[in-house]
Amino acid sequence: MGEQGDAGASPARGGRLRRLARRAAGPLLAAFCGALPVLIFPAPGLWWFAYVCLVPLLLVLRAAPTPRRAAWLGWWGGIGFLIGVMSWLIPSLGPAIVVLAAFLGALWAPWGWLVRRLLHGTPDVGRALAALVLLPAGWLVTETVRSWQYLGGPWGLLGASQYQQHFALRLASVGGVWLDSLLIVAVNTALVVLLAAWGRSAVAWLTLLGLAAGAAAATAWAPVPHATGRTAAIGVVQPGMGVADDAVSDRTVKGAQLTATLTSQHPDLVLWGESSVSFDLDARPDLAASLARLSAATGADLLVNVDAVRPGKGGIYKSSVLVGPQGLTGQRYDKIRLVPFGEYIPLRPVLGWVSDFSKAAAVDRRRGDSPVVMTVPTHDGGTLRVGPLICFESAFPDMSRALARDGAQVILVQSATPTFQGTWAPEQHASLAALRAAESGRPVVQSTLTGVSVAYDASGRQVGQRLDKSASAATVYTVPLVAGSTLYDRFGNWVPAGCALVLLLSGGVWFVGVRRGRGRKPTPNG
Repeated sequence: MGEQGDAGASPARGGRLRRLARRAAGPLLAAFCGALPVLIFPAPGLWWFAYVCLVPLLLVLRAAPTPRRAAWLGWWGGIGFLIGVMSWLIPSLGPAIVVLAAFLGALWAPWGWLVRRLLHGTPDVGRALAALVLLPAGWLVTETVRSWQYLGGPWGLLGASQYQQHFALRLASVGGVWLDSLLIVAVNTALVVLLAAWGRSAVAWLTLLGLAAGAAAATAWAPVPHATGRTAAIGVVQPGMGVADDAVSDRTVKGAQLTATLTSQHPDLVLWGESSVSFDLDARPDLAASLARLSAATGADLLVNVDAVRPGKGGIYKSSVLVGPQGLTGQRYDKIRLVPFGEYIPLRPVLGWVSDFSKAAAVDRRRGDSPVVMTVPTHDGGTLRVGPLICFESAFPDMSRALARDGAQVILVQSATPTFQGTWAPEQHASLAALRAAESGRPVVQSTLTGVSVAYDASGRQVGQRLDKSASAATVYTVPLVAGSTLYDRFGNWVPAGCALVLLLSGGVWFVGVRRGRGRKPTPNG
């Protein structure tokens, strides 16, 4: 009897395992397809793959047997996408990254439902047209919502992968990185429409041609700021990985040594990386005096970055502090947008447990109040207006736009990536400066304590040679100054706003149609 029972149970267990495997196959496939876009960003840098990277996920979602299943698979696709583009956070978050991705991945569930609604089976002309408009809009709204600073910020935006392409930079000057993302999703959607209709969809072909023509028109005719004939020489100091984890004073000493080598190059300003000074300079007048003497010897003001407790403020601030030959100039910028988990834990009373098994912030940093534009003297007897951003803040398009509108002639980024040095994050972070330059129409110079230091002119083209992750060096970037503004400067985030409006209007039309359909009573035959 016992042997017969075991024999009967074994096939039953096998059947349950097979059913479980079949149920898991769909979500795992969706997660894998969702993670494919990680290949379009540095370091892989397969920028061209962006225009087909969503096709596998779209095909999986359109084949879902029910709308509910499509939403479920869309969630898993979002989980895969987020784990891929945020893999650099694994050293800090550990297994908690799966929890975070699962929470944010839910934003892709409505998009999954929408994909099936519009592309299931063989879409007719109406559904194809709706898909070509609503699916890019839906992705962009999702991308915008999860870019909120308290949900992680705008890291891994699809459009950011195109930072080396001239046409994409020109599009960014019109509608920000959002317009590049919209184009990418639209091309992917058009390709799926072609596949779904077996290549017979004139709508998709016309859409592809229209997208190409629109991108070409923006590249040719979008206004750009004009050169003024002046330049700014920005010295960049990168101490390197060797001092990142040593005694806190070593990074300041190394920074001073490298700064001294720039004297013969006559910089207008010397830029240090994030957390290059670990003591509040008001509380350490001896250190402030030492930096002032270095400024006098170099012939340029120093923009250092302080990561320390602020006396009288009761907390730790990350601050860009300008030091001149006479000492502290009184010009300071406190970081506004902090790295979730890296510099603070959102909802610490609820999520504080994350710090027990990861490198998440043990103590929350404090936030500043507003952007600051600083004025520094230059060697030609004039002045230079610069706008500092601190590390993660360069991921936010609106921050560089605000500085440009406030009169900044050069945008400066102070960064440090020691925790993520072995990941793709430093290269990706450096690439963001190109997008910020093109969007704002202002040169962007990034200096890192560790990571990648680089400079871009006002159109997003790289200036000089960048300092890679292995470098411990100092150099001077001479960037041309410009005047005028881009369309993105003038109109801001009109692309996400327009996409949200399109979705609201289409949702309203659909809802009215459903209500009218329910309101019609069937008439009896005859």
